[in-house]
Amino acid sequence: MTEPQTDVAAARARLLELIRERAIVHGRVTLSSGTEADYYVDLRRISLDGEAAPLVGIVMRDLTKDLDYSAVGGLTLGADPVATAMLHAAAAAGGRLDAFVVRKAGKAHGLQQRIEGPSVSGRDVLVVEDTTTTGNSPLDAVEAVREAGANPVAVATIADRATGAGQRIRDEAGVEYRFAYSLEDLGLA
Repeated sequence: MTEPQTDVAAARARLLELIRERAIVHGRVTLSSGTEADYYVDLRRISLDGEAAPLVGIVMRDLTKDLDYSAVGGLTLGADPVATAMLHAAAAAGGRLDAFVVRKAGKAHGLQQRIEGPSVSGRDVLVVEDTTTTGNSPLDAVEAVREAGANPVAVATIADRATGAGQRIRDEAGVEYRFAYSLEDLGLA
């Protein structure tokens, strides 16, 4: 079930406002890729925020509404709150969506699983993350879900840093890449 268009448009506008206000940190920083930037987009300030997180779920579900998937997740930590927000947005709209977490490495104890949550084997899944710079995290998650027997239908992120990650994901993983907001949307280009 999809939220009414007016609710989605309002959610998208408010989420963008919150990202601009709360998540963009100006100043010299070194990114995970090792490159330096004059700003940092800290989307955990959004995806873990009580007002913004529900909006993340609505916006990301709308971004991927034409795709067929029954579970959503990605590499821990950036993907976890995005997937959970989408799970809750689906439930609020009367639907059902499972979430999963991809560990950076398999556990050495217990069930020794790399993917936590409901089984993804045999399922169409969406890989998500909060922001994409190099594409390494979603590529790692796509590989892990494939190893677990799932079919990744796409990678979706809240914000794309316009560093070529989308093309890399399409080329190396062979899946579609989508993002809710560009650097232009965030006022950073």
